[in-house]
Amino acid sequence: MFGCLVAGRLVQAAPQQVAEDKFVFDLPDYENINHVVVFMLGTIPFPEGMGGSVYFCYPDQSGMAVWQLLGFVTNEKPSAIFKISGLKSGKGSQHPFGAMNLPQTPTVAQIGISVELLENLAQQTPVASAAVSSVDSFTEFTQKMLDNFYNFASSFAVTQAQMTPNPSEAFIPANVVLKWYENFQRRLTQNPLFWKT
Repeated sequence: MFGCLVAGRLVQAAPQQVAEDKFVFDLPDYENINHVVVFMLGTIPFPEGMGGSVYFCYPDQSGMAVWQLLGFVTNEKPSAIFKISGLKSGKGSQHPFGAMNLPQTPTVAQIGISVELLENLAQQTPVASAAVSSVDSFTEFTQKMLDNFYNFASSFAVTQAQMTPNPSEAFIPANVVLKWYENFQRRLTQNPLFWKT
């Protein structure tokens, strides 16, 4: 029913069923994993009105299992990407896996899927840092580049009183750079591929 994928590794399509409505995937060497994809295989849909809450479980310093809610998969949203790097510093949350223990290896974590009523899923709050940005990497890069350029250019701003005449230099008013920056941001927000036209 479910699959789990980590980049550079084989797809896991056979979770361990630990209860009638609970499944887990082992994640060996989890400290070297940034993102994990959880998806439905398309062979068996959820029963009507049901979905799956997706949890990440790792051992804390004392070896106790810490469970954190990542998000959900449903028939309408059959796959999701979650960021698990950096979650180790967070606190655990309520979970439906009871006193399940991790494998004895401290380098193995687990992804748990609990089949639950959709109305129960809607009342749960996933760990905010597990959500993968919906902004593509090009848009994110462009935004960071704009911010960097504006900050760099602004660091050279001087008032007219501070300016010393130099015939070999051209000066651009800071408000012109700001206007360009704001226009570019607006156009990027409206259409990230506007520059291709």
